[in-house]
Amino acid sequence: MKAFRGKSRKTADAPAALGQRIEVDLERLSHDGRAIGRWQGRTVFVDGGLPGERVVGRVLKARSKLIETRIDSVLQASPERVAPACRHAELCGGCSLQHMPHAMQLQVKQQALAQQLQHFAGLEPEQWMPPLLGPAYGYRQRSRLAVRWDRKQARLEVGYRQRFSSDLVEVKECPILVPELEGLVQALGPLLRELEGAAALGHVELIAAQVPLIVVRHMQPLPPGDLERLRTLALDHNAECWLQPGDPDSLHCISGAGTEAAYVLADQDLRLAFAPGDFIQVNGTVNQGMINQALQWLAPQADERILDLFCGVGNFSLPLASAGARVTGIEGDKQMVAQAKINALNNGLESPHFLVADLSKQLDTKLFAEGCDAALLDPPRDGAELLVQGLADMKVGRILYVSCNPATLARDAGILAGQGYRLTKVAVMDMFAQTSHVEAMALFLRGTASGSARKAQ
Repeated sequence: MKAFRGKSRKTADAPAALGQRIEVDLERLSHDGRAIGRWQGRTVFVDGGLPGERVVGRVLKARSKLIETRIDSVLQASPERVAPACRHAELCGGCSLQHMPHAMQLQVKQQALAQQLQHFAGLEPEQWMPPLLGPAYGYRQRSRLAVRWDRKQARLEVGYRQRFSSDLVEVKECPILVPELEGLVQALGPLLRELEGAAALGHVELIAAQVPLIVVRHMQPLPPGDLERLRTLALDHNAECWLQPGDPDSLHCISGAGTEAAYVLADQDLRLAFAPGDFIQVNGTVNQGMINQALQWLAPQADERILDLFCGVGNFSLPLASAGARVTGIEGDKQMVAQAKINALNNGLESPHFLVADLSKQLDTKLFAEGCDAALLDPPRDGAELLVQGLADMKVGRILYVSCNPATLARDAGILAGQGYRLTKVAVMDMFAQTSHVEAMALFLRGTASGSARKAQ
């Protein structure tokens, strides 16, 4: 009888088991900042690793040819490895690149964008512009804290989502926040756990404005004693506390006079008010630099007609109007459109015109009988596939695209390139330092030019 020649599950070809620790030599970085190595013929992604390191990774996912791990220990460290500034960095899902020098983070983000442009559109920009820089820490002016009532322990957990888990990290610090918000994070956890209505809390949002805002979402009415504790917290931190018991219209201030929240664009001498539920950029320094760069790249001329799509409360519309352009801002949220109109009037700008429209659908070009000379768009992560086709149909001469997702930017860039546009300038923007999140700005010009960088698919 012949001996059995089948493969044992314990051979080198057996897949790694979940939770198994494996030693890996790391060779390079992926587009999202994870290190890549090989183990028993398989490609291994190691979250928290750097090229040149030998590490032990704990297996999170295992397939026949690919293994995903998180770093368990570093056997041989790269000389470029840096100590995270935050004690929660290993667990917290917010910042995945704190072990990496800031300059390397920017390189990873630019390489990620370049790979996406090549992969999805076969494009290279005519010119890579320098990254738009901001602070490495202490920059974030908006943050949402998750809360969860642990029924078994009858205790409220307050913090951020863990990496690779739905559990919470109960944070006592968060150095990427602006200082006034980090101080609130330190005080919030102990206070919220003391509330009689702690089990009814949803989430808490912190917003830095001229007066910091604490926005508490709750599903049941809070007792008077809880309201007084929240008012005291706000007073102690020179902040205002807002409650949201239902939909956004239920927002109301329970401390102070309900001061209007606002941020200032100092370079344009503009003040933009916003409601606690409105979208604003989380990084004030990079936002100001982004606006300055947009004005420089678009170079608006007096009386030029410019569309600002996804205009929000007027973040780009008002600076463009201040430069002399005739701006039409379009946004799907009617409350933000109303606020943009108020912001224009409060800054002495009568020319901007604002409309409410669903920008996930085809742009109604009939609204722009006079056409437009340029367009700026700042879409959500889904991008703007239908919009860029509409802009191309209108033969808009200059299109400035602000992106929070390299993949959808690349897809939309391919559409524009197919309609005769050149990708002339691209720059990454360091809006979210210490994270793998990539923000970028791209300028498209209609018409061909020598040296165009479109490549064959």
